[in-house]
Amino acid sequence: MESVDYHSAAAMLAWQIELGADESICDQPLNRYELPAALAKPAKAAVANDPKARPTPPPVYEVPKVDGAAISRDLAAKAGDLVALEQAVAGFEHCELKRGARNMLFGQGVAGASVMVIGDAPNRDDDRAGVFLEGARGLLFDKMFSAIGLSRTGEAPAVYYSHIMPWRPPQDRDPKPDELSMMKPFIERQITLVNPDVLILMGNIACQCMMGKRGMTRLRGDWVEVMGKPTLPMFHPSQLMRTPIAKRDAWADLLSVKSRIQD
Repeated sequence: MESVDYHSAAAMLAWQIELGADESICDQPLNRYELPAALAKPAKAAVANDPKARPTPPPVYEVPKVDGAAISRDLAAKAGDLVALEQAVAGFEHCELKRGARNMLFGQGVAGASVMVIGDAPNRDDDRAGVFLEGARGLLFDKMFSAIGLSRTGEAPAVYYSHIMPWRPPQDRDPKPDELSMMKPFIERQITLVNPDVLILMGNIACQCMMGKRGMTRLRGDWVEVMGKPTLPMFHPSQLMRTPIAKRDAWADLLSVKSRIQD
């Protein structure tokens, strides 16, 4: 093979580059599609059959469970007034309902109200508007209590209203038992701070949480005691709108409340 001088080799290289060559290869052609005659068996099979050769699995660390109810009891006990209690509820991060709700509905009214009403959890309309008993349910509630001389927004004797849960459950489902037990210390402290003469539980969920019972048709109209307060289960305005005939029973319950606070 004749030797090629530097300038000739440079000229041939430039010509190859001009043709589009962008890399150099070996002197001998390489078949990249050719498979080796025999493939080595993977070492994994030997490891699988030899317990001593198996890698040690990483340690599993269990996330410690948080007792949300114990934390809420501690926070509630430290709240000296309704403002402090509302701040404690707002800062409570252990209830998953908080993450899906738009607004927190703590309570409406002032301490010392004659009547405290605890209703079921907020629904979609309440959560969107950030208002207690948004829409027709609120109008019905106000008409019911104004008929016996009580108001959510007026002077004493006044009504203090609160939901059993400060946040709306997704899809307006019923709160789960663990959610109720987690938030119950806050509502109990709220009752203590409001210190009403009479307590009204409106709806099955409120009765389930505070009395451990459900079934408004059976429970309504009978006075019981909750946290040392005379307590009356009543139909929720939502149920009265679905079953108008139950308004007769609701009116009898309202007259019973009027008689109790006038004694």
